[in-house]
Amino acid sequence: MKRTSFAQWPCSIARTMDLLGDWWTPLVLRDAFYGVRRFDEFQQALGIARNTLADRLKRLVEEGLLEKVAYQSEPVRYDYVLTEKGRDFYPVLLAMTRWGDKWLAAEAGPPITVHHLACGHDTHAEIVCAECREPMTPDDTRMRRGPGFPPRLAQRPDVEARFARQE
Repeated sequence: MKRTSFAQWPCSIARTMDLLGDWWTPLVLRDAFYGVRRFDEFQQALGIARNTLADRLKRLVEEGLLEKVAYQSEPVRYDYVLTEKGRDFYPVLLAMTRWGDKWLAAEAGPPITVHHLACGHDTHAEIVCAECREPMTPDDTRMRRGPGFPPRLAQRPDVEARFARQE
């Protein structure tokens, strides 16, 4: 069955999910942040089928989140290194971790902690406004159409209703 593509939807969440596409992709990225770089290391760490891993790595390279860097010439073997675009995914993983720690952790507590080297504390992600640095919550934020919202969709009654509820 062919899955629906969200790549052209006027929604950054939908477009991101189109890229992620499955549960393996965020885990591959997570392990890249742990310092995993080689195919066999990813495969061993995740227990993922080799063909599935090859597909995920190929997609992450094509999308610019990982870069293939040769570390051996005969036969050619590659490290998979996070790019700037890939490194920018880190806050997403931290936000997912925070939510999982709050709602899915076992009685013993979170399985992993995030340690901030700059201040020396174990911590968690917090979403703050880039302008005033105050925490952002659903109660004090609203979604509005941005400059990239397609004009052809802006006049649809369902779209107008969705954004009217935000005002």
